[in-house]
Amino acid sequence: MILHYQCTGSGPAIVLIHGLFGSFENLGVIARALSDAFQVINIDLRNHGRSAHHAEINYPLMAEDVAETLTHLKLTPFAFVGHSMGGKVAMEYALRYPNAVSRLVLADIAPVSYAARHTRIFAGLNAVALANVNSRAEADQHLAEYVEEIGVRQFLLKSLEKTETGFRWRFNLTALEQNYSALISAPHAAGQFNGPALFIKGADSDYILPEHRPQIMQHFPHAEAKIIQGTGHWLHAEKPAAFNKLVRDFLLR
Repeated sequence: MILHYQCTGSGPAIVLIHGLFGSFENLGVIARALSDAFQVINIDLRNHGRSAHHAEINYPLMAEDVAETLTHLKLTPFAFVGHSMGGKVAMEYALRYPNAVSRLVLADIAPVSYAARHTRIFAGLNAVALANVNSRAEADQHLAEYVEEIGVRQFLLKSLEKTETGFRWRFNLTALEQNYSALISAPHAAGQFNGPALFIKGADSDYILPEHRPQIMQHFPHAEAKIIQGTGHWLHAEKPAAFNKLVRDFLLR
């Protein structure tokens, strides 16, 4: 499918890909920081934001969605900046089409399978009875029974949309829950991406660990790593200036 996207700026092409439950708006700060030197394509993955919903979602399908979208835009080569699940989509694409990708920036994610860690979030989202909700504040009260972190709830509520018939989630909650095992898996594509790759870790996050290094180097032999102190998994939102500088310096190198 051709995904919903937003293009800003001009110059070498940079594709931004958000994470699970997110949308292109989550990477708006980095998009603005890069748009003076690059053409920035900020996309919504399938079942997220304003892109189409589909019963199936996995990394091969998402990579092909991105491929179709970028073919439609007639872009090549380009760099990727992907956060979390979006980073895995970028890895899948780069391993499938290495000659089309100039550089990779992977924000707090490794090419590995993870244990389930969104059980409470799914429970909280399902607990929000959309037909009876009258405001985001009311939805937040239901979410708070399952998700303690205010920042996580605020992030999720960004995808709560008011329509003429009531509220709805922009993401496809049913498909994400039914395909969750595919979303916490490693990228499927084999081989290597031999271009420059930057893995940026939040110092307080456990998404990139020392034991992930063999898998990283197996697929991305020229990978380098940076750590942003005082940040967790949402490093680009917690310290945007530090994150943006690392990304910009790497892309301009």
